[in-house]
Amino acid sequence: MLSSESLAMAPSALPASGSAPRDLRHWETPYADALDRHVARGPIQLMVPGHGGDGLGLSARLADFLGERPLRLDVPMLLDDIDLGENSPLDRALALAADAWGARRTWFLTGGASQANRIAALAVRSLGTGILSQRSAHSSFSDGVLTAGLTPSFVLPSVDTRHGIAHGVSPAALEEALIAAAADGHAASAVYVVSPSYFGAVADVAGLARVAHAHGAPLIVDGAWGPHFGFHPDLPDSPARLGADLVVSSTHKLAGSLTQSAMLHLGHGPFADRLEPLIERAVAMTASTSSSALLQASLDIARHSLMTGEELIGRSIVAAESFRAALREDPRFAVLSDGFGGFDDIVAVDPLRVPIDVSATGVSGHWLRQHLIDLDGIYFEMSTATSLVALIGAGKTPDLDRVLRALVAAVESPQAIAERSLGDAAGFPALPPSGPLRVLPRDAFFSDTELVLAADAVGRISADTLAAYPPGIPNVIPGEEITAQTVAFLQAVAASPSGYVRGAVDAGVAQFRVLRED
Repeated sequence: MLSSESLAMAPSALPASGSAPRDLRHWETPYADALDRHVARGPIQLMVPGHGGDGLGLSARLADFLGERPLRLDVPMLLDDIDLGENSPLDRALALAADAWGARRTWFLTGGASQANRIAALAVRSLGTGILSQRSAHSSFSDGVLTAGLTPSFVLPSVDTRHGIAHGVSPAALEEALIAAAADGHAASAVYVVSPSYFGAVADVAGLARVAHAHGAPLIVDGAWGPHFGFHPDLPDSPARLGADLVVSSTHKLAGSLTQSAMLHLGHGPFADRLEPLIERAVAMTASTSSSALLQASLDIARHSLMTGEELIGRSIVAAESFRAALREDPRFAVLSDGFGGFDDIVAVDPLRVPIDVSATGVSGHWLRQHLIDLDGIYFEMSTATSLVALIGAGKTPDLDRVLRALVAAVESPQAIAERSLGDAAGFPALPPSGPLRVLPRDAFFSDTELVLAADAVGRISADTLAAYPPGIPNVIPGEEITAQTVAFLQAVAASPSGYVRGAVDAGVAQFRVLRED
C-alpha cells in the first residue's frame, strides 16, 4: 500500500510514453486532412445528408447556428480517398491512434464509450458465458452483458464509506473473486475492471492483467476516464501498454475530441488473435452505417494534439496542482485524493481530476454545484453529498483562480447559511450494496413484467437496469432483487438538484418494473 506522500509522486515514476513523437507521422491528421481536401473541391452533393453541405434553403438556420463549414465537412461514409480504398486516410488515422496508445489495433467509435462497452461484452461472449465484472461498472457494460447473454459474477471495489464512493479492484481481490466464481460453477471467461475511477483513482492494471491471464481470461479495462494516460511523464501509462487486452477510451472526456466520440483499443496480449475478428464483427453490429465524419475527424485531431502537446498537458497538470494546493490552505475544503493512500487498490492518481471534500462547509456538494451553476456559470463534473469533482481537460488551463473565489463566496453566502441550518449534507443516504442475482439478466429482461409502486418493489426482481447519475454505476440490474436501501438511494439521487436515474420508469423513481409473479 502506498503512503499519501508516495502516492502523490507515483505518476512521475511511470514511463514517459507521451514525450514528443519521434515518428513524424504523428504530426499528420490523415482523416481530417482528407475531409479538408474534399471541401476544397467545392463538390455539389446530390447525396445524403440532406443539408447538401451548404447553408442554402432549409439549411439556412442550421448554417446560422453552426456556421457553414461543419456542414461541408459532414460527409457520408464510403467515399474514395476518405474511408474507401487500401490504406485510406481513415485506415492511416486508425493506425496512428493504435501506435499512440500502444495498441495492436484501434477502432474509432461515434457511439461513445457506451458503444465500446457493448462491443467488449459481445466480443468476449465467444470465449465463454462467464464474466467477472467490477461491481461499479458503467451501466452500458451491464447492457452489453444482457445483450450478449453473459452470466455475471462480481468483484467488489474498495469503497470510501465516509464519502460513499467506489474506487477500484486490487490484484489480490481479483484473484479471490476469480477463485470464488470458479468454485460456484461460474468460472470467468473474461474480466472487466474500471481504471481510473470517476474520482481519479488508478488501479494496478499490470497486476490485474497478470491475475486475469493466469486464470485464462482476457482483461477488459474501462479506461473511459483516462484517454489522456500515457501522453506525459507525470500521467499514468496507457492500459494497453500495461497488459490490458481491451481498453475502452472515452476520448472526448479529457482528450479533446467532440462529445460522443470514443475509441476501443485492442492490446498485444495472448488473446489478441482471437479477439480481433470478434471485435470487428461487434463493431459492425453496433455502429451506425452513417457514422459522423465530424466525430471521426475530431478523434484523429485529438490523437495528433496529445502526441504533440506534452508541454500544454504539463501546464494543465501544474494548474491542477496549484488548485489543489490552494484548496488545502482553506480548512473548509480538502482534496479527497490526498487520502487515496489508505486504499490498497490505488497505485496512482490522475492529476487532472480534482475531487474536493466539501463536508466541512456544512452544505452538500449537490447544493454547492447547483449554486455555482446558477450564480457563476461554473460547472463541476459531478457532485456527491460531500464532494465536488473538477475535471481539467488535457492541455487546458481554465481560470481556476476564479473557480476558487466562487467556491469561497458560495460557502460564505446567505444562501449557504440558510442551507446549513437545514442540515442538507447529512440527509443523503450511503451507497447501498446490491441485492442477490436471482435470475439471469437476459432472462429477466425478456420476462413478463409489471409496474409496481416503490414500496411494493422491495424483495421483487428487477427487469431494468437502474443507475444513479452521476456517475452512472448500476445500482440494480435485470434479475437482481430490489432492496429497501436501493430504493431509498435511487429516490434520493432523483430528488437531488444534479442527479437522475437512468432506466427509471419515472423521474422520481416512484415505480419499478419487476418480473410478474405467478
